[in-house]
Amino acid sequence: MKYLIVGLGNKGPEYENTRHNIGFKVAEKIAETLEVSFNTSNFGWLAEGKHKGRKVFVLKPDTYMNLSGNAVKYWMQKENIPLENVLIVTDDLALPFGTLRLKGKGSDAGHNGLKNINEVLQTQNYARLRFGISADFTAGRQVDYVLGTWNEEESGKLTERIETFAKASLSFVFAGLNNTMSAFNGK
Repeated sequence: MKYLIVGLGNKGPEYENTRHNIGFKVAEKIAETLEVSFNTSNFGWLAEGKHKGRKVFVLKPDTYMNLSGNAVKYWMQKENIPLENVLIVTDDLALPFGTLRLKGKGSDAGHNGLKNINEVLQTQNYARLRFGISADFTAGRQVDYVLGTWNEEESGKLTERIETFAKASLSFVFAGLNNTMSAFNGK
């Protein structure tokens, strides 16, 4: 069986440590756990590994957030990965910092990366692992907040939260969506 885990983010050093790039950070931790490296490939950086006998492709798209769907579709088709074996890791303003929420389908909730994936795949029925970044910004400052860096308190908790999200992602590969939701949601 093959799986595709896609961490959403934006390429470039100016985005590296922003809230919007948490998907990249989780993808990097997954690759580290699998003891594999990212290589430049079509539509981004790809790491290939195995987890409990299952082939795992970990992708950081280089298409910028708003065009992530092209990268997801390309790798699904190239590696013949079914939709039920795809996991998208992304930030979520509606959840308190560090909150983990895994769902098997759903709306884009205003997230442009998910919106593009929905449009390109023509469905909302794929697993998404949402990392809460909270919504601690004043009216009209959402873009600055999402593209801003973590505050001191968040930074102190970030390593542990990223590790938990990487574990949840690999649980999705081996234990499946429902078991992973039961084990990790809200943790």
